[in-house]
Amino acid sequence: MFDLSPLWISLKVALPATIFTFVLGICAARTVVKLKHGQAVIDGLFTLPLVLPPTVVGFFLLLAFGKNSLVGQFFSQFGFSFIFSWQGAVIASTAVSFPLMYRTVRGAFEQIDQEYLYAARTLGMTEGKIFRKIIIPLAWPGILAGTILSFARALGEFGATIMIAGNIPGKTQTMSVAVYTAVQAGDRESAYLWVMIIVCFSFVMMLAMNFCTSFQVRFARRKGAAK
Repeated sequence: MFDLSPLWISLKVALPATIFTFVLGICAARTVVKLKHGQAVIDGLFTLPLVLPPTVVGFFLLLAFGKNSLVGQFFSQFGFSFIFSWQGAVIASTAVSFPLMYRTVRGAFEQIDQEYLYAARTLGMTEGKIFRKIIIPLAWPGILAGTILSFARALGEFGATIMIAGNIPGKTQTMSVAVYTAVQAGDRESAYLWVMIIVCFSFVMMLAMNFCTSFQVRFARRKGAAK
C-alpha cells in the first residue's frame, strides 16, 4: 500500500508554520514600515532567508536550536529536542516562508493611502485601533496572498527541513523529502506520484494567489474611481 504519511506530516508542519509566519510577518512588516532609521538593514535581515540556500538556513537553525545551543540545552532539561522532530520541521518551514509573508504584507501596507491614517489620527483614534480598523481591512488582499504563498512554501520546504529534522519515515519525512528518498531508492513510481501531488497543491495555491491579486487590482481601481 502507498504510504500517505508524508502528506499528513507535510500538512502537520505547514499549517502551524503558516500560523507563525502569519503573525510574525504582519508584526515585522508593521515594525519596518514605521521605522525612520535603519529600515534598509532590518529589511535586509528579514529578507535574507529568501536569498540564502535552504541548507544554509538549516545550518543556522542547527546552531540556534541544536543540543549545544542555549535553546537546545533549555528544552533538553524537559527531555525534548527540536532536532529530528516534526517541531524542528515547523521551525525550518517558518524560517524559509517568513520572508514571503513579510515582503507581501509590507508591500500591502505601503500601498495604503496615508490620507486615511491622517484623518483617523485627527479624529483621535489610537495607533492600535488604526491598525486594527483601517490598515488590516485595507491590506487584507495582500495579507491573504502572503499567507497563501507562505503555506505553499512551507508545504514544499526541503533543504532546511532535512538539515534540522532529518528524514525519518512516519515522523519527519515530508512530501518533498519523500520525493528525494524515492529517487535515491530508484522507486520512480512513488517519486512520480509525490511529484504529481505536490504539483497539484502548488497549482491550487497559485490559482488562489492569482485570485487574490486580481481582487486587489479591482479593489484599487474602485478606490481610484471613487476619488
